[in-house]
Amino acid sequence: MQTAFSLAQLADPAIAEADGILRNCVHCGFCTATCPTYVLLGDELDSPRGRIYLIKDLLEQDRAPTSEEVVHIDRCLSCLSCMTTCPSGVNYMHLVDQARAHVAETYERPVSDRLMRRLLAAVLPRPGLFRAAVRAAALGRPFRKLMPKVLRALLDAAPVRLPVKRDIATATKAEGPRRKRVALLAGCVQQVLAPQINEATVRLLARHGCDIVVPPDAGCCGALVHHLGEEDKALHAARRNVDTWTAVLEDGGLDAIVINASGCGTMVKDYGFMLRLDPTYAAKAARISALARDISEVMADLGLKPQARHDVTVAYHAACSLQHGQKIVNQPKALLAAAGYRVHDVPEGHLCCGSAGTYSLLQPDIATALRDRKVANIQSLRPDVVAAGNIGCMEQLAGGTGIPVVHVAELLDWATGGPKPGRLNA
Repeated sequence: MQTAFSLAQLADPAIAEADGILRNCVHCGFCTATCPTYVLLGDELDSPRGRIYLIKDLLEQDRAPTSEEVVHIDRCLSCLSCMTTCPSGVNYMHLVDQARAHVAETYERPVSDRLMRRLLAAVLPRPGLFRAAVRAAALGRPFRKLMPKVLRALLDAAPVRLPVKRDIATATKAEGPRRKRVALLAGCVQQVLAPQINEATVRLLARHGCDIVVPPDAGCCGALVHHLGEEDKALHAARRNVDTWTAVLEDGGLDAIVINASGCGTMVKDYGFMLRLDPTYAAKAARISALARDISEVMADLGLKPQARHDVTVAYHAACSLQHGQKIVNQPKALLAAAGYRVHDVPEGHLCCGSAGTYSLLQPDIATALRDRKVANIQSLRPDVVAAGNIGCMEQLAGGTGIPVVHVAELLDWATGGPKPGRLNA
């Protein structure tokens, strides 16, 4: 694709990066066939190719987008299926991230939209505040009809009840000889909605010879605000985590930073790129990104030691951030099969379930249509359980089916001596 940036524009490293990405695009349109919004809506501007043209014009003209252009950028899930499909290696992820930052800087959203985004950015990354907000939502439900539309939407999305708060140990020793020392990212939303995932992960790693450190200063990975276009907040989160994990690394070493929410994993693995221009953090961030591993990658390296086989059929839902963002496709399925489960791929597995971070709250109609499509494909397999590697996907799917949805780590923990996942008991 030809571009027309001025020399002055190209002096900006961000624009130079966008120029290189745009020039890789050859207009082939392969991406349209695997883009969830194009598959649903059939609008070229709701395909990666269409959005690339739109973003190119915005950046070349250095102008504020129109409200219609913002609609098409906002409809992107950042599922990155287009990157898996693209034969030319177009890094759409970095391009659409830059477009979102441009929109945040130059476009004034309607008041209700601004309020929704500010609430999400303030509440979701903070476990204590998120827990308090869910409790407040329970008290506010009787007054739902009196609330503004934006608050009703948040109220409807809030869980009816939460698990009992359980703090995870900051350090756990390996069972038997130590094979690895790892740090675990506890996450933000996940530790409130599903603390059992971290507990299963710690048991699984310790059982297979890992010392586990959970530094309390490692907070939200920054993905949530990053996808809302709030780059300063995203970079602040990245720097905080880089500092925290660097201190752990220098105090005893680390073989891996284990992440069991694949959306967070994609983000942390990109810290090196995000902070590449920061002379204080560039090298440290690159080192941290190189250490980041999904739990399935770590367990594939360690080798699973099953202790019991359970007669269970598993539909494996491949989270977009895992299969497209991190290119991790086979490890989770191979581990589940090694554990003795009957594992089936979900038809149309390349298409997003509609969760995509805050997308299900900001674009509920599209998100629900994608969820229902995904659920129909899952139910065609008649599984006993759905396994996934991302809390957002798990909550999204659970809202559309009565089939239990659990984390891959929970099933691996069960097969190697841990407790039966609670959702299977339910």
